[in-house]
Amino acid sequence: MKSDVNSEGKLGILVGGGPAPGINGVIGAATIAALNHGLEVVGIYDGFKWLARGDASHVRMLTVEDVAEARFRGGSILHTSRENPTKDPAKMRNVVETLQKLGIGYLVTIGGDDTAFSANKTSEGAQGTIKIAHVPKTIDNDLPLPEHMPTFGFQTARHVGGQLVRSLAEDALTTQRWYIVVAMGRSAGHLALGMGTTGGATLCLIPEEFVEGKASLSLVCDIIEGTIIKAKALGQGYGVAVIAEGVGSLLKQELERHPLVEVEHDDHGHVRLAEVPLALILKRMLGERAKERGEKTTFVDITIGYELRCADPIPFDVEYTEQLGWGAVRYLLRMDEESWSQAGAMISIQAGELVPIPFSDILDPETGRTAVRRVNMNSDHYRCARSYMIRLERDDFEVEERFGNLCAAAGLPPEEFRKKYADVVGLHGTTVAKT
Repeated sequence: MKSDVNSEGKLGILVGGGPAPGINGVIGAATIAALNHGLEVVGIYDGFKWLARGDASHVRMLTVEDVAEARFRGGSILHTSRENPTKDPAKMRNVVETLQKLGIGYLVTIGGDDTAFSANKTSEGAQGTIKIAHVPKTIDNDLPLPEHMPTFGFQTARHVGGQLVRSLAEDALTTQRWYIVVAMGRSAGHLALGMGTTGGATLCLIPEEFVEGKASLSLVCDIIEGTIIKAKALGQGYGVAVIAEGVGSLLKQELERHPLVEVEHDDHGHVRLAEVPLALILKRMLGERAKERGEKTTFVDITIGYELRCADPIPFDVEYTEQLGWGAVRYLLRMDEESWSQAGAMISIQAGELVPIPFSDILDPETGRTAVRRVNMNSDHYRCARSYMIRLERDDFEVEERFGNLCAAAGLPPEEFRKKYADVVGLHGTTVAKT
């Protein structure tokens, strides 16, 4: 692709990380806002990939016609990549020098925590010559935005994912089987919980439940099996268990040794959890356990993630991304006037107002990386979601009639049942978070 930009008044836009519904909305809004202020807009393909190589040719000039209709579509007209220039000082120099070569004085980056970190390092390297605004994007909803504002794309992903779970729940009822669903979400359980809650899942299991990150495949199976047994005791021989992909990250060492797994890492060093067949592993383990109980139970493994990332954004994300793209340009053009941070910031909308969050405020002081927002296990939001699940709770061990029904459903004597499932409800106080 030929570089056809000139050298004055340019704003660049790039996209990093995985796709999320609404990317084109940000690109479109930022492009139109910049053009309205007399800037040229340079679309940079494939995130930091070519910039890190010192290649200035993978760009295009963006016009209103290029983005007007794209704003309502999924995907990214500028594509995306997981290139991580922060691993190599030479690559970071290439990024800054290539942006300067293109004459870009303003840069809008769109992405998740890794892209935010790369944007921060670019801002540091540019030393004020390039003003940078980062628009937070991830279907995982795990970036540290205040006032519980979602990251764009999350609402659409939850909506589409919830519909898929709802269909599976109806199929489970119709065919009297169990679906084991792993939902995308690398570090936090927001998406899995949202999909399960809105789709009517029987159980949602998220990484935040495990105290100090202590988990095992055996414990995960115990929790799901406990739900199956309790559902059976209630006269229900079917259901849907939604497990957050991030639970797999807690099982990394155990999964690395599993014969079905070939562990891969992305350019930022994260395990490619989408390549780990966690749902299949759990399905097989639960199937073996059912056989040991003398039961014939059909399990089906499903992984939901890629289906959500390029969905057309729902109205919430269409409007939200319009505000974020417009807000990014307003921030960049009014940094001096508004006394906003000169070192770059992540863009947020709070109570309908643009609030830039300095890059320094979103870094975890212990890791030096972008902080991760996790599900608050002590919130009424989680308590409400939990109340609709069928799963073993402490009360089930304390009410005699209820406990007797569970033991009968499991085909186990009381003491053996208590010993086997004590950790599921945190009776030992160290494994599963209490609600």
